Formats: sequence, C-alpha cells, structure tokens
Amino acid sequence: MKHPSRAQLNPALLRGLTRARRTGGPALPGLTRRRTLQAGGAAAAALALSACGVGGQQRDTADDADYWADKEETGSLRWANWPLYMDPDRTQIEQFTEATGVDVAYREDVQEAASFFGQIQPKLANGDDIGYDLITLPNGFEFSKLVELGYLVPLDHTQLPNFADYAGEIYKNSAYDPGNRYSVPYTSGITGIAYNPDYIDREITSIADLWDPEFEGKVGMFADPQEIANFGLLFNGVNPADSTKEDWEAAAEKLKEQRDSGVVRAYYDQDFIQPLTNGDLWITMAWSGDIYQQNAEEGTNLKFVIPEEGATLWTDNLLIPFTSKAPVDALKLMDFLYEPEIATGLTEYISYIPPVPHAQEVMAEWAEAEDGTERGEALAEMVESPLVFPSDGDYQNLHNYVALETDQQDEFSSIFQAITQS
Repeated sequence: MKHPSRAQLNPALLRGLTRARRTGGPALPGLTRRRTLQAGGAAAAALALSACGVGGQQRDTADDADYWADKEETGSLRWANWPLYMDPDRTQIEQFTEATGVDVAYREDVQEAASFFGQIQPKLANGDDIGYDLITLPNGFEFSKLVELGYLVPLDHTQLPNFADYAGEIYKNSAYDPGNRYSVPYTSGITGIAYNPDYIDREITSIADLWDPEFEGKVGMFADPQEIANFGLLFNGVNPADSTKEDWEAAAEKLKEQRDSGVVRAYYDQDFIQPLTNGDLWITMAWSGDIYQQNAEEGTNLKFVIPEEGATLWTDNLLIPFTSKAPVDALKLMDFLYEPEIATGLTEYISYIPPVPHAQEVMAEWAEAEDGTERGEALAEMVESPLVFPSDGDYQNLHNYVALETDQQDEFSSIFQAITQS
C-alpha cells in the first residue's frame, strides 16, 4: 500500500495549522472528550448491552481470511468520531487528503459508547451499511461485543507500516485485542488519582488514600463499573487481567467498606473537575487529560498521580465495521495517523496520550522552533508532562480494564453497581 513519507507532507501543514485549545482560541468550558464518554452513566450502558443478546446474531466470519483479497481504494471514506477529538480546522484530515487524494466525511457522531453501539448494532446484524467506514470506540463492553459478534474487520497489517514502525509497544500488546487484530489506538489516557493541594498538604501516593478517614466526605469515585472495579482490584493487589469472580466480589466488598465509612462524597459519571477545584472534593479518581486541560486552560494547580498499586490505561480505538464501503481507505487513514508529525498535531489539540512515543520528540522540536511564543511555551509544557507522555516506568504500572466475554458483563456490572447505585 502506498503511504505518505514525511517528505510528501506539506511542511506548512505539519507546523502551525494545528491549534491547541489553550493557544488558538477559547476552550469549551467544562467539556472534554473523556467526560462525554460517561454521559448517560453505567445504567445506560447496561441497558443498551442487555437489550442486545449475542445468541443468533453472530456473523459468520469463516471467509474473513480472504476479506482483503478483492478490496480496492475508493477515494473517499466516512469516519464517526467523538466531539473535541480533532481540531476545528480538521487539520489532520486536510493533511491526509493532500497526501493521499482520499476525501473524508468526518462526523462527530459518537456522543456515548453504549448509545452509539445501540444505534449501529441492528444495522450490523442485518448486514446493512451503518453510514460509516471507520469508527472510534473505547476498549470496554461495546468493543468486546463487536468482536464477539463478528462485526469488525480483521485488519491487514501489511497495509499498516507506520503502525508497525511507530506505535508504542504497550499499544501492540493489549489484553482487550491481542495483536491488534481488530483495532489500532487513536488516543489513550490514564485513570488515576487527582487531588487539590489547597486542601491536602501531603503527597498522595496510594489508592489507599481514597479510603483515608481524614478525607471524610471529600472523596470522589467513578460510577462506571469498569473504572471502579480496577481500583478495587488494584487496592487488593490483584492484576485486573488475571482477576476472577471471587476477586471481583472481594474488590466490591472493599469498595462497600469505603462507601459505608462515609469518606465518599459521590460517585461521578463525569463533572468531577469543578467539585475538585472548588473544594467540595479534595481527592478523586480522575482522568489524566481532564486534569492536564484544567490546569493548562484555567491556571489551577491540581495534582495527578499514578498510585503505587497501579492505575488504568484506557484507549479509544479505530475500528472498521464489516459493512464498510471503503475499508482500504480506512486502513490508509489509520496508518497516516501514525506518522509522528500527524500524531503530534493531534496530541497538541487533544491533550491525551498519543500511541506514538516519537511524538514527544517531534513536539520538542516544534517547541524549540517557536521558543518565546505562547504556543512554544504550551508545547514545551506538554512535552514535559507525564500526563501526556508517560515514562516507561509509568506504563509498567498501568492496566487495561478487566477483559470480559459478553455473558460475563451483566454479572460483573451488577457486582459493582450494587456499590455505586445503592
């Protein structure tokens, strides 16, 4: 497959057109991509998934080994992504079209993972076009179900040379999609602990700090079963990837003790930033990118840590539905986004972790080239942030969500919803 080299990319597009929200215009107050993920909450996710049983709906994937044999480029594709996941000028799409000649109809149509799954599943079950050739969804229940139902195309990695060359090793060895058979990461983030040093005058290092009676009524926890389960498991010293039902129940018991002790102020689907900033919360489970954005855009000094027991690495992934009308074009775009300069431009705007480690080096070059400017200062700050570019040591202490088959998801969710919804 032909793919663009750096020499083919217009230098004017590689530097200067991407506008980070901090330096190129007003931010949207209180709204980030990750916060929209949880909109509707765990109950909505459970409802959408339980309404779609697996039995009798699987696609026959026997012919998938030959899927790519007769596929050709069409010159256009349709991509469903999340809001705030591409700069308003669509710079990277413009770069892609200039380099390849492929037009992209880009739509911010993914507002919440479970509801989007509920929208596309009936069409996929009928073998109908869902209106998209490429979609972006997180690792989690919806992703697992799409794989189990056979609704995703197995990727042809011979057409993904940039992924092979530039993807970080941790993104080539995920528990939720071994060998990247169906997905490549778009961006990633960490669920860790954030605290406000205006109210806490000691260093926070452990998940156990979320249980500390000193913070009674000032602790925030996430309501999502997958998120809170990981913290309960890690608190008990259990690797989520190796956990059993007995481990889940033990983690839920520990979380119940936390709830009943009175330290938890609330279980959040989203919108934990404002309570943490104004002192209603002193310490909370938090998403790395949200904390980075809040500090950069609002001048706050919130602290984010990966606790010593470990934290969660979540990933939003690029997927090709089997009804795609332009799978070759979709693969070409997937690969293009792994060009280090392209990944760097996305990272500048999104403020989450790129799956391309070399983006840190490119961003440092951009910062040096714009030394003394507002944008140069913002880039230099981002280059040094472990919230955007975790160290190798940080990565070694990060875990995916618990990998679950569809028939385990309701039982797993009910165990932890009993804590957060009671």
